[in-house]
Amino acid sequence: MAPFTRRLFLADVGRGMLSAGLGAGLALEFDLAPARAGDEPPPLHFGDLEPLVALLQETPPEKLLPQVVAKLNAGTGLKTLTAAAVLANARTFGGENYYGFHVFMALAPAYQMAAELPAARAALPVLKVLYRNAHYLHEVGGRKHEVLHAGVVPAGTVPPDALRKAVNAGDRAAAERLLATSGKTPADLLNAVLWPVEDNHDVHSAVLPWRAYSVLDVVGREHAVTLFRQSVRQCAKSCEGSKGKEAQLDAARAVVPRLLEEHVLPRAKAGTKQADDAWVERLSETVLASTPEQAGEAVAMALAEGFLAEHVGEAISLAANQLVLRQVENWAGRNAHGRRTHGDSPGVHASDATNAWRNMARVGSPRHQAAGLILAAMDAARSHGWTQPDKSSGYQKAPYPRPEDLHKVAATDAKVLLKELDGAVRENDQLRAMALAQTYGSRHHDARPVFDLLLQYAVSEDGRLHAEKYYRTVREEFETTRPAFRWRQVAALARVTASMYGFSQQDKQAGRAPGYEDACRLLRV
Repeated sequence: MAPFTRRLFLADVGRGMLSAGLGAGLALEFDLAPARAGDEPPPLHFGDLEPLVALLQETPPEKLLPQVVAKLNAGTGLKTLTAAAVLANARTFGGENYYGFHVFMALAPAYQMAAELPAARAALPVLKVLYRNAHYLHEVGGRKHEVLHAGVVPAGTVPPDALRKAVNAGDRAAAERLLATSGKTPADLLNAVLWPVEDNHDVHSAVLPWRAYSVLDVVGREHAVTLFRQSVRQCAKSCEGSKGKEAQLDAARAVVPRLLEEHVLPRAKAGTKQADDAWVERLSETVLASTPEQAGEAVAMALAEGFLAEHVGEAISLAANQLVLRQVENWAGRNAHGRRTHGDSPGVHASDATNAWRNMARVGSPRHQAAGLILAAMDAARSHGWTQPDKSSGYQKAPYPRPEDLHKVAATDAKVLLKELDGAVRENDQLRAMALAQTYGSRHHDARPVFDLLLQYAVSEDGRLHAEKYYRTVREEFETTRPAFRWRQVAALARVTASMYGFSQQDKQAGRAPGYEDACRLLRV
């Protein structure tokens, strides 16, 4: 991979100046004065990838897949195609378009899913997401509506807090220029971005920087600034509507710093204390039973006591997983999805956010590791407070699958259980799907076949732009969760899969996920 250099920064950062929130004097001090009147920022250019990036931006969805498959057949690699899609999305949306950044966050998982599929079908998850990407690119006008542009990197150094202040003031241009001075490695940039993310955290602001970091192995680290610019712009945009809410925001932003100070975090030495199963279960239950601030404090206390951050994160992940397993069967949610558990259900959101925070905790600074785990716990606790439209609780006190559900599963053979699980998915029977997945695991069958089964539906179904992300979340959390609890993750994935099967048809769309059937036809699978 190409090294990070000042030349690459010069080709990769947008123009701008510091806002009134930082002050004009500070802007001049850091050489962040505005460009001369009439100057237009030059477009970002991606070198050898530029023709493919432009093709993806300019081609309408109904014409895209044949051209893309032709390129695959002519020797263009799936990695190259994914990289071009990532850059096309970032250049167009810049992290500000709601549907745009959802597609961006699905691209890395789609590419990772491709590696789990037979060679003939490997391109399907990427093609599915590319079709959705083209749909939203076309909606905004493709190259006519590019948010990210090239520009000039400011000289000198800036205070560590300047980026956060610029973002919280809603000044995108200043924030982008300050980001470019924040370090030479992707880890440096991630640590810089996490300051404003922590101040403006929600599921999207947490997941976006992790997906940007994780996809650098595909696009190349020389594009790290471009991808992280999305996060500062996303957070800055969210701050634009904060007029009149300053006191409320200040109070919310003060919680994590206060907990870090009170519990003297991060410690000079990382915790090494091993947590047993009972301890992990107790912390998970505490998170669910607490207010967001209490949940954050419980995590801070655990870290201060010296428990391994991995084990603390495991407990938070299991708490988020319980949101999926405890959701009432007929919970309607905000958008009247009926029995749906996928898409923007709180459990799926909290699980994806926790997975992102855990991953960023592994590569971020000790300070951001502690802050991120605190925020993950607060988010899971906050999600548990969601209610149905009639104000009743959206969650059962005990998780599915219940004893009566498990008792209905008579099969023990792996092949029979998989066949019945496939049927439960196709019948949208969430309770039976959970029971079958849990039984499969309790019989100590190989996990790969059940993931293969659920993977095919993560690819073929709509999933409300969450199918790819949540599948990868569960795959990763399964690997980092102890054997006593890991099959809970698979049971949750089985429920979500049963929930999303046929959703496109029920939403009066034709066929499976848009573009999927065309992709199958073109690949002849």
